[in-house]
Amino acid sequence: MGIELIDSRVRFRHLRTFIEVVRQNSVGRAAQVLAVSQPAVTKTIRELEEILDKKLFEKDGRGLKVTRYGEVFLRHAGASVAALQTGIDSLSRVDAGPPVRIGALPTVSARIMPGVMERFLAEGTDSPVKIVTGENQVLLGQLRTGTLDLVVGRLAAPEQMAGLTFEYLYSEQVRFVVRAGHPLLAGNQFDFERIRDYTILMPPIGSVIRPYVDRYLLAHGLAELPHAIETVSDSFGHVFVSQTDAIWVISEGVVIREMTAGRLAALPVDTTETQGAVGLTTREDSPSNASLEILTHTIRDVIRERAG
Repeated sequence: MGIELIDSRVRFRHLRTFIEVVRQNSVGRAAQVLAVSQPAVTKTIRELEEILDKKLFEKDGRGLKVTRYGEVFLRHAGASVAALQTGIDSLSRVDAGPPVRIGALPTVSARIMPGVMERFLAEGTDSPVKIVTGENQVLLGQLRTGTLDLVVGRLAAPEQMAGLTFEYLYSEQVRFVVRAGHPLLAGNQFDFERIRDYTILMPPIGSVIRPYVDRYLLAHGLAELPHAIETVSDSFGHVFVSQTDAIWVISEGVVIREMTAGRLAALPVDTTETQGAVGLTTREDSPSNASLEILTHTIRDVIRERAG
């Protein structure tokens, strides 16, 4: 019999009745516990045996004894019922669920989380939500200590992923961004070395995108920049770049709104090689709950729709 037919025909009553008959070694006692008639228990067991095409019980004196096939099925039936009960208990606690604590890179907070939260709140879980924005390394540290339940950020270096799991969502690249009307945007030919003449806002050493930036600059013969300012402040970057001729080296998602509106522009250089994976990072032993799972699914849905 095909697995599709087994999956579609086995019901919770089959599993519950089977497990109780095993526990009681008796149809009569199982019927009492389940508050149904003995013929109903017998009929349910026969249905299950027909579906599985295997004998699950054999007579043992006045009682019943589970067969070898029944013992094999019992392990999986018990696990299925336990998992189902866990799911029911989880949903019953949604309204008074624990806080959902999310860490997000600035690019994610600005670009993804508003849409995610709008949908999540519409689910009506009533679970408190905490969103922490910061550097990838800092967020992962809080994830390890249990301060956060989930981090939406870049894939960290292998040595930083011990005890953590990563689920890929999308890729994002670094951009060299300036204000609209910047001198470097004028003319038909752009000389990348001219960025030396301007103040450059750089991601600090230790930030997740700094290695991408360093490799890119080194490949283009710019190992050192005379006028560099290291900062992780998005608010400072937005204001400073919009009011000066500074160049901001930043993940695209942080400035995508300003670029789309025409207030900021990316210098005409190909930065495809700076692309890095962005995804969901969790602890391997992290307990879950319904609210956190709903939020995680919502994040996936929003990003999938944006990609489409």
